[in-house]
Amino acid sequence: MTTTDLPESVGTTSRAPSLIPTLRGEYYCSEDIFRAEQSRIFEAMWFCGVRSSDLEHPGAFRKIQVGSESVLIVRGRDDQLRAFLNVCRHRGAMLCTEESGQVRRNLRCPYHAWTYGLDGKLVAAPNLSSLKDLEGNAIDRVEFGLVPVALREWLGYAWVCLADEPPSFEAEVMGAVTERLGDPAAIDNYGIDRLEVGRRVVYDVAANWKLIIENFMECYHCATIHPELTEVLPEFKEGLAAQFFVGHGAEFGSDIAGFTVDGSAGFEALPGIAVDQDRKYYAITVRPTVFVNLVPDHIIFHRMYPMAHDRTVVECDWLYTADVVAEGRDVSRSVELFHRVNEQDFEACERTQPAMASRAYRHGGVLVPAEHHIGEFHEWLLAKLGHAATEGGDRA
Repeated sequence: MTTTDLPESVGTTSRAPSLIPTLRGEYYCSEDIFRAEQSRIFEAMWFCGVRSSDLEHPGAFRKIQVGSESVLIVRGRDDQLRAFLNVCRHRGAMLCTEESGQVRRNLRCPYHAWTYGLDGKLVAAPNLSSLKDLEGNAIDRVEFGLVPVALREWLGYAWVCLADEPPSFEAEVMGAVTERLGDPAAIDNYGIDRLEVGRRVVYDVAANWKLIIENFMECYHCATIHPELTEVLPEFKEGLAAQFFVGHGAEFGSDIAGFTVDGSAGFEALPGIAVDQDRKYYAITVRPTVFVNLVPDHIIFHRMYPMAHDRTVVECDWLYTADVVAEGRDVSRSVELFHRVNEQDFEACERTQPAMASRAYRHGGVLVPAEHHIGEFHEWLLAKLGHAATEGGDRA
């Protein structure tokens, strides 16, 4: 089945108001649907690529996968970050195959030695002075330079967009955070751009990216698989996720001192934290592939790289104040809490992925009331793909 043959409707028959339909199973196991998501979502929206501080010095680069494209993010000699498609303009060889690295002055294609400056301009090639374009003119070194990709920095991360006309960063990225927290200034209190990576864990998850998104958005499963998290955040035992209500932060238990695996005290609160943000956990989803978890003394920042319909690489950063990292203070108890949450969640997603191809899930499943906000995510996805929302009713 080709993308153009995809069905116009994806819902199930109408159900009682307390149960609303999910996406059908094929939305998690169809390669055609995944290709459509690559072009209409990942390559069309702002995509979080790399922690800016990872590329500390000029010549540092990182290769990331954005939809079907390989993208290079590079620190220039002027200290600015830039992004380019990872494709040599000569014969299309991949310019960099390493995941990350450091070059001195230029990016050099190992195939025919076409060489590009850190600003993407073509600076050298064998017999370059004698080469002509199709009109017989000397090669324009900018025109034949690397293809640029739009880049913005926010919260200490570099976000890229492959669209010819990128959507509004303020509306789609910053606006998603404001919509969740209810206050455009609330995120600024955490000073995320000034924090440093205290720990990073990379997870290779054998599941569709949407299963991970949906799992993160709801807490109906929390009492079942997250014993450590529900000890710290007792209200999660009731099944309502922090994202269910605008501006709501889940409160620590009365006997909990910090967001740690054993509830013991963590570090001093981040300098800008407001009184009403202390002893609370906020979860934010920035579509398509970012989770931001806010707690008083550190930040847990997930970014996903969907690699296939059944594989997603997730990079998770634990961010702390510079003094916590510089002094080598023990972050293991705070890291361990959400590391366990990640492993528990990803195991659940990997358990779910094979069943998406089962005839038992051919028409999808249902969302209980505590999960109804996932229905809005499904509607957003279907709109991006140009598919109708339901066969037999709405998602009210």
